[in-house]
Amino acid sequence: MGSIALEHVNKAFGGHQVISDVSLEIEDGAFVVFVGPSGCGKSTLLRLIAGLEDTTSGAILLDGVDVTDQGPAHRGLAMVFQSYALYPHMTVRQNIAFPLKMANIEKPVADKKVDAAARVLNLTDYLDRKPRQLSGGQRQRVAIGRAIVREPKAFLFDEPLSNLDAALRVNMRIEITELHQQLKTTMVYVTHDQVESMTMADKIVVLNAGQVEQFGSPMDLYKTPANKFVAGFIGSPKMNFLAGAAADKYSATTIGIRPEHMRISRESGDWPGRVGVAEHLGSDTFLHVHVDGAELQTVRTEGDKDFAPGDQVWLSPDPSRIYRFDRGGLALR
Repeated sequence: MGSIALEHVNKAFGGHQVISDVSLEIEDGAFVVFVGPSGCGKSTLLRLIAGLEDTTSGAILLDGVDVTDQGPAHRGLAMVFQSYALYPHMTVRQNIAFPLKMANIEKPVADKKVDAAARVLNLTDYLDRKPRQLSGGQRQRVAIGRAIVREPKAFLFDEPLSNLDAALRVNMRIEITELHQQLKTTMVYVTHDQVESMTMADKIVVLNAGQVEQFGSPMDLYKTPANKFVAGFIGSPKMNFLAGAAADKYSATTIGIRPEHMRISRESGDWPGRVGVAEHLGSDTFLHVHVDGAELQTVRTEGDKDFAPGDQVWLSPDPSRIYRFDRGGLALR
């Protein structure tokens, strides 16, 4: 079992409030991602769950048991950090087995656990190598293996892919998702990358300035954002926003249109503009269009469109895909 509940959790460092009244229910076996901009409190919240930081107030429950005052060693959780923190003089086998050795687990039992973790992580052929002989992705798998052998109630990942190059990030993203499907153990994962959150999570927690802006499935957040912040953070490229007369027409302070829901034409439309940058990505083309009185607008269109910088164009939103926000940024339904 690995359910996690946070009840009105607050964390302050001196007079600086970092986490503000956070309440969450993370079901056993779920893959939950904490996402948000730098400094939003997502890593601090993870460390509170792990017991690496003390809560200022509120309660943290694991499987219904209050562990708020328990240290990390007593919570039955395993944490995987951005830094692999492997012992360079030890082999892969010795690195994975290290927590079992510290727990005085008999060697035959420990060897079985290490072999099982290595099979799951495709590390069997590397057990006798040293960390310096491994790629970045392989080293991260060793760090995950060290967590697996502990058989934790839940895995806590703190931006584990940020040290990897783009191609390795994609591969490891898939590997961690498949690992969750195999182990069916609760995983809580911190990232600033909303693409990681959308592709990996069962549920996403969007944090901003220490507060939960929205908690839901990736598609819930994409289709029905609670406010302008979530709408602008979830989705790549990010949502376009327009205020003034364009929003007044829809009885809103601000309207939002996703790049894939914005039509572009050389003949006519709602808003005239000029193409600034055209990003041709093969299957898609992203056009960044300057519209008078508005911030830069992004249009996602087919890859074979031949718009070029400087072209005069017209933009029109899909009327059925317009998001409306009030003066406080809350979504209007």
